[in-house]
Amino acid sequence: MSTPEVLVIGGGLHGLSAALHLARRGRCVRVLEAKRVAAHASGYSAGGVRTLGRHLAEVPLALEALTLWHRITDLVGEDCGFRAPGQVKVAENAAELALLEARAATLRAQGYAHEDVIGADEVRRLLPAVAPHVVGGMVTRRDGFAAPLRTTLAFARAARSAGAEIVEDAKVVGVDYRDGRWALRTADGATHAAPVLVNAAGAWGGRIARTVGDDIPFGFNAFMMMLTSRLPAFLGPVVGAAGRPLSFKQAESGQAMIGGGHKGVGSLDTGAVSLDVPRLAYSARTAMELFPILAGAKIVHAWAGIEGVTPDEIPVIGRSTRAAGVVHAFGFCGHGFALAPLIGGIVADLVIQGATARPIAPFAPDRFGGAQPFLPAGAALPQPAG
Repeated sequence: MSTPEVLVIGGGLHGLSAALHLARRGRCVRVLEAKRVAAHASGYSAGGVRTLGRHLAEVPLALEALTLWHRITDLVGEDCGFRAPGQVKVAENAAELALLEARAATLRAQGYAHEDVIGADEVRRLLPAVAPHVVGGMVTRRDGFAAPLRTTLAFARAARSAGAEIVEDAKVVGVDYRDGRWALRTADGATHAAPVLVNAAGAWGGRIARTVGDDIPFGFNAFMMMLTSRLPAFLGPVVGAAGRPLSFKQAESGQAMIGGGHKGVGSLDTGAVSLDVPRLAYSARTAMELFPILAGAKIVHAWAGIEGVTPDEIPVIGRSTRAAGVVHAFGFCGHGFALAPLIGGIVADLVIQGATARPIAPFAPDRFGGAQPFLPAGAALPQPAG
């Protein structure tokens, strides 16, 4: 292997996007993935490409990323299963509709007009199978979805084609910094060194951050999804709900995918996940109450992927102010899939130029004020409390 200029921890979508953008801008990049590419959140997400309902800090990034999705073949050489039938958030009563109207007004005041409030007739035109009690909703007409595993593998292929190395089964177990280089020790006994380190370790990003001196409050969740048996075509847009958790869409196979942030149980130490059946049942019931056509469907598959979560539920993106040559891009809180094509470019800006023109100040690694001394040479990664 050639000598890398940049080490990326994490073979998920954001790490691979970073590797792709860096390699295309002439940097020698090596990605270290603890298991396999797309082993966790990137391969197990709902695949939503969403600007609808974003945190205000994320809106400009989501809109720019959406433009990239609409030409994703130019970036990675295939369409990643991307479709753009729009996304609709339904309101089940007047109070929920009023909240959507307030949201739209807030966006307009910030100069954004991509979220439109619609009445019951327009909701039924877009969602003919929706339950009769729905009174209105909000729509983003250029949003959509893509295939998560297919997308992540496409980014991996594109990164490799651009010259990036991707090393799987390379779990980082120790970090050292000497003579201007980060040396990462992996479980197989190998050492990888480079002057620049990109922390794209997903749910494990908090551990990496603490090791280099950035004490970022950080948790994780095992977000669950379900897939139904095949149904006749009844749904085009992706659907959410204003008053309860839901992410709902129908694949080309006819199967409906149901999610919305309900959590199973996961372990950072082993990577294992288990499902919370009552919460799955609640999620299925929500979908069926909004789309009665599901009454005859069966759940044929359910799964969960581990994702990192910050206290303010927006990601950590930026250069470390305490550790030389470290760039963080993790903690996407279950809604980072859509941002990935753009995040790689932002990371490349931060590595190569030291800054980016994109508005990432709200995501600064030091926004929580945490700090701790860099661990001594050769230190093992810290374990979470509890």
